[in-house]
Amino acid sequence: MLRRHFLGAAAAATLSPLAMPRLAQGAERSVLRFIPFVDLSLLDPVATTATSTRNHAFMVFDTLYGLDAQFEPQPQMVQGHVVEDDGRRWRLTLRDGLKFHDNEPVRARDCVASIRRWASRDSFGQALMAATDELSAPDDRTILFRLKKPFPLLPAALAKASPSMCAIMPERLAGTDAAKQVTEIVGSGPFRFLESEHMAGARAAYARFDGYVPRPEGVVGGTAGPKVAHFERVEWNVMPDVSAASGALMAGEADWWETPSPDLVALLRRNKDVRVEVKDRQGLTPILRFNCIQPPFDNVALRRAVLGAVDQSQFMQAYSSDPDTWHVKLGMFCPGTPMASDVGFDHLFGKTDIARAKQAVAASGYKGEKVAFMLPMDHPVSAPIGQVGIDLFQRIGLNVDVQAMDSGTLFQRRNSREPVEKGGWSVFPSMVSGLNILNPAVTNVARANGLKGWYGWPTSAEAERLRDAWMDERDPAAQKQLAEQMQAQAWKDATFLPTGQIFQPMAWRRDIDGVLDGFVKFWNVRRV
Repeated sequence: MLRRHFLGAAAAATLSPLAMPRLAQGAERSVLRFIPFVDLSLLDPVATTATSTRNHAFMVFDTLYGLDAQFEPQPQMVQGHVVEDDGRRWRLTLRDGLKFHDNEPVRARDCVASIRRWASRDSFGQALMAATDELSAPDDRTILFRLKKPFPLLPAALAKASPSMCAIMPERLAGTDAAKQVTEIVGSGPFRFLESEHMAGARAAYARFDGYVPRPEGVVGGTAGPKVAHFERVEWNVMPDVSAASGALMAGEADWWETPSPDLVALLRRNKDVRVEVKDRQGLTPILRFNCIQPPFDNVALRRAVLGAVDQSQFMQAYSSDPDTWHVKLGMFCPGTPMASDVGFDHLFGKTDIARAKQAVAASGYKGEKVAFMLPMDHPVSAPIGQVGIDLFQRIGLNVDVQAMDSGTLFQRRNSREPVEKGGWSVFPSMVSGLNILNPAVTNVARANGLKGWYGWPTSAEAERLRDAWMDERDPAAQKQLAEQMQAQAWKDATFLPTGQIFQPMAWRRDIDGVLDGFVKFWNVRRV
């Protein structure tokens, strides 16, 4: 199964006639024309964990710390920090010359308000604030954390890149309820968002911020180091029709395509003017996420029955027929990183035994309740992954109600905690960045802190106990053991279904240089 089989009709229906004209106007050297993975439907990085929003946010907003290429936190907006009182007091000092896009200076009180807003939604931020006795701004350049106990991961928390960053915004906006989107997109990053040109489903545009002061030292990598914007303007042109996107790139009407369709990669590689390369070696993990507070998946026995039926290779083959582009036997943590393990794989993710799975579903007490399966038809990965999930659910005896929609609608609707019959949901496919499953500190999908957690809102006291123990542990060997216990507990709680790991190439014109490793970032990129 290939993605275009699922997307053809939806793409034809959703391709905006406004997306093409600017692509046809010629290639101004100062303009970078970009084709994003999916539409930018939500603009506030605190109010959503959508990856398109994350990519947009790193253009517009800056962070106090960045993650370098080795995933180590480095000062970004801060000049540095001083740790006192045996690790219980941190003084962060802002760099000189930082300005917001409205030309107001960045002050410490803006940062304090931004940290509080981000931390109210983010799992790492919640852990940081739980360890914090006082967060204040003694003066315009000083951010003061007075902690209840040492929290050596403080810079790592503020440097978190995915799925939600600690975006620094003006205090007047950071006071917005974190469950609601801010009314303006004003940051201090290298690009300004041009709100008047934004049209959901069609395009977004950004202008280089002349007042941005790049960090003067450091190595460019990850989200750290000097962020130099070489283009005066960046345009995102939404093109869900993969054939049209491919044609635009090969004809020079677009400069950069975030995620080419796997079945078009070979064609692009044959074009002498196009470069195709996997830049994100942490990959992406497509998952199916259960709603753990509403029937039928408030029943943990039913969730375990479904988890036990998952054959990850079937999901991955729906993404691509090329096994070099995906990996199976994926657990809670990103393969190849210190916390990854194969705990529980002896009994999981092999070939599906339908008869046994049906018996497990029946034994769980499932009575045929409707399963509202949200399917984002415009998403080039979640659509085919979701289709495989729907087929599996139906084959093992679940009463599936397929609810097709676009990604923007799904991002909004997954906030609902209502029952299915009142517009709620049961399950949806999603994408988790490898950055979001590096370890227990950064992952949202492994949290089980109820209504404070990520969509689906599972509760597991043991999962939370193990995570807290990991956060307090400094010995790497002991951390590894705790991570293995967390993975074993995750299979017991069965709050989400990992379907594998995919490695998506990017494609760009050969006159574009400086594309950084990892997810899409627009600084350092230039035309040669």
